[in-house]
Amino acid sequence: MPFRPDPKSIAGTDLPVHERTQVLIIGAGPAGLAAALQAASLGRSVILVDENPLSAETMGENVPLHFGGGMTNAVRNRNAMLEAVVESEPAFSEAFDAGIDIRLGTTCWGVYAPGPDVGWLPGPVAGLMDGDRSWMVGAEQIIVAAGRRDMGLSFAGWEKNGVVGITAAVRLAKRYGALQARRAVVLGSSTEALQSALELRDAGVEIAAVIDHVFEPLGSPVLWAQLAAGGTRGLFGYVPREAVGAQESVEAVIASPWRASDSDGAELTIACDTVLLGVGAVPVIELLDSVGCQTVFDGGRGGVVPVLDGAQRTTKVGIFAVGDCAGIWAAKTLDPEIARAEGRRAASQTEQVQAETSGGPTPDFGEYRLRWVQAAVIDSEGAAHVCQCEEVTAHEILEVRPPRYLGWEDLPPASEADPVRRNRRDLHSLLGDSPPHPDQVKRLTRAGMGVCQGRRCREQVAALLALAANVPLESIPAATHRAPVRPMRLNLAALASSESAAMAEHWDTWFGMPSQYVPYWDVPETYTAGERDQDAEVASE
Repeated sequence: MPFRPDPKSIAGTDLPVHERTQVLIIGAGPAGLAAALQAASLGRSVILVDENPLSAETMGENVPLHFGGGMTNAVRNRNAMLEAVVESEPAFSEAFDAGIDIRLGTTCWGVYAPGPDVGWLPGPVAGLMDGDRSWMVGAEQIIVAAGRRDMGLSFAGWEKNGVVGITAAVRLAKRYGALQARRAVVLGSSTEALQSALELRDAGVEIAAVIDHVFEPLGSPVLWAQLAAGGTRGLFGYVPREAVGAQESVEAVIASPWRASDSDGAELTIACDTVLLGVGAVPVIELLDSVGCQTVFDGGRGGVVPVLDGAQRTTKVGIFAVGDCAGIWAAKTLDPEIARAEGRRAASQTEQVQAETSGGPTPDFGEYRLRWVQAAVIDSEGAAHVCQCEEVTAHEILEVRPPRYLGWEDLPPASEADPVRRNRRDLHSLLGDSPPHPDQVKRLTRAGMGVCQGRRCREQVAALLALAANVPLESIPAATHRAPVRPMRLNLAALASSESAAMAEHWDTWFGMPSQYVPYWDVPETYTAGERDQDAEVASE
């Protein structure tokens, strides 16, 4: 008999790809723009997308950065925001002149590449959306230049308007001119935090103090000297106890010595209207992880980063990473030419030895962040919500308690007479002897399932699990990302995922499952899938 393929298979059918280009670049920062200019100079067609300017609604959801309500009403003027983005980067003019197709206000919500699960794809494909539509773009090469964000830090009052990620504050001040802050306190003293503080000071923000649990600045002594010379107070050996203020706004920060035995200081109150989270700059690897690029924890490069070769290639064919999403270190922060060189290297696909990650000893950011979570979250009794979206505290994460709206308070306690595993509220009994996985904790507690998609709590949860298991931070598996990596309206998702007629012909019988769409008038009062006649014909047969 001649071979006949499964008629229900989608193998050989075409994904509706609305447009194609040779190079698609995601992110129009220094690295992304350099990659676009290099690719254009080689005669290749280039589409450069950047999600800025963001809508006020997206900013209000703390996506993609922790804006913390720290923006003025200027962010509601879409045209002014668009002009501000263009004017903030002189290289845009050069890119326009080079014929690069630049699309601002356009978000990449997912990247897909050929692999064991999608072997029928001809090459890399990205899902894009703007305010009105969502569509798929095919490319020979996709360069991700997604940048960085700030690690969240739970302490009393951190949900107030005015507790802002320092990267978000710089974006608001320098790109949009829409930062409310007038007097700020910075948490953290890495090179990234200190440089951002100086940029904000240049933008007119008074930096009242830098607070850190370490006893001397972690980052560049030169940068700290510049801040101190401008009147910034250094509170080293301190941690924030509470951000206080009337209603939902910050009016002051109360700082306490972390360990009284190590410090003779007293509790201090610093008047401010903004608290800047600078305890950790995190590479934005969401797109890279969701497409299946291999990642690794590297404390000298900012945490979890993609595995790259000398030409910035990831482990997925056709996918490259450049800029801060490829790794963050002090020298790169101080010299944006390093990021630009990465962009040019990826666009030309030229192998080169990667730049040194620092000009001196590399700080152990894993240990540094663990100590921040120990000091500010655990030692402060863990009462504040680590996951603000789902209102989950540190204690509830460590005790693996389900969401409160499920009524866990009413469950009977575990006992020898009733050893029910779901009531055994500890990591070891629920998760076994292997290192706890953030994905498991996410499913059990919902920490990370909120609208911000874990951007404020992801690193904190990993640190809490490492502290509870008494293992280094790098021993904790990285929480996974899935597309869409941005909040997406359902009508836009439907536009992006519209199948061709050939793909949809047998959708109701894929995996041997009968149709799940039964008219409500045919559904019995109690119904299970097992009651269906498995031999009956379904719609497409």
